[in-house]
Amino acid sequence: MLVNQSIISDLKAIIAQSNDRAVRAVDHQRTLMYWHIGKRIFEEEQQSKDRADYGSFLIKYLSEKLQPEFGSGFSVRQMNLYRQFYRTFPIVHALHAQLSWTQYKLLLSVDNEEKREFYVAETKKNNWTSRQLERQVYSNLYERLLLSNDKESVLAVAKNEKQPADAKEIIKDPMLLEFLGLKRESSYYEKDLESAIITHLQDFLLELGNGFSFVSRQKRIHIEGDEFFVDLVFYNRLLQCFVIIEIKTHKLTHQDIGQLQMYVNYYDRIEKLSHENPTIGILLCADKNDAVVKFTLPDEQKQIIASQYKLYLPTEKQLLDEVSKEMENFQNGENL
Repeated sequence: MLVNQSIISDLKAIIAQSNDRAVRAVDHQRTLMYWHIGKRIFEEEQQSKDRADYGSFLIKYLSEKLQPEFGSGFSVRQMNLYRQFYRTFPIVHALHAQLSWTQYKLLLSVDNEEKREFYVAETKKNNWTSRQLERQVYSNLYERLLLSNDKESVLAVAKNEKQPADAKEIIKDPMLLEFLGLKRESSYYEKDLESAIITHLQDFLLELGNGFSFVSRQKRIHIEGDEFFVDLVFYNRLLQCFVIIEIKTHKLTHQDIGQLQMYVNYYDRIEKLSHENPTIGILLCADKNDAVVKFTLPDEQKQIIASQYKLYLPTEKQLLDEVSKEMENFQNGENL
């Protein structure tokens, strides 16, 4: 008797989904338990806050009583984490089942409330794994978006309170490509960087941001008998447009900008459908002079973006210094 073999794959999918839901449910209950433990510890401390060092004594005492029976999850370090968890997220109903305890532990290291709100919103919206959230926090995603946006816009887009109207609201500068595993001291051909991006396409899509999907590599286009090849083509469903990426492993020149402008014009006139928005072009370059970019392109244009790539993770201080410099440049420009 023949059996439709698709039933096996269907049942495996059902089992996998159920197991995943069960794991998530257990983790959420564990997260709630840690929150309530932290709340109870804090309340006890408040009753005796006039006694010096009572908090440290209390946590050590509780650990000694609980750890022998319940294990390492009740060490002094963990009990301090539970207390910090309650202090950082004081409303239990604001806890999100989509976030795991591992992700909440990571968010405890984020000392800015607006920044935490951003990472919580992005984790929920994109269903980030713990590893993906860790990478975004350590790559200072929030600070990088602030280089070309204000805090209100960054948070509003993250929380789905507004859709991005400008590519700069989701495209970062710099882009961090440490996941490619390339040594920053070495020089690379553009094809080497392109091949590494394709090999690590999932990580590159995560770095690009919300709504991107891969379309083509080395897209061949014909213009009146001449042949050209576009490095990478993506589509962004939020912006509803094609996104062309040209890779330049040297310092950006005005000729590079002109080449990308030609590709953008071609896509706008030949590939773009009537309901789609104008094509975005990204020059992913090793170095750039922002003044050259500014004076090569028309004022107020929004289709060409130059983004410098880095093969390592800069420190938060380096990025905050960049934010301060960009704000200073903006204010100086307003005063001209």
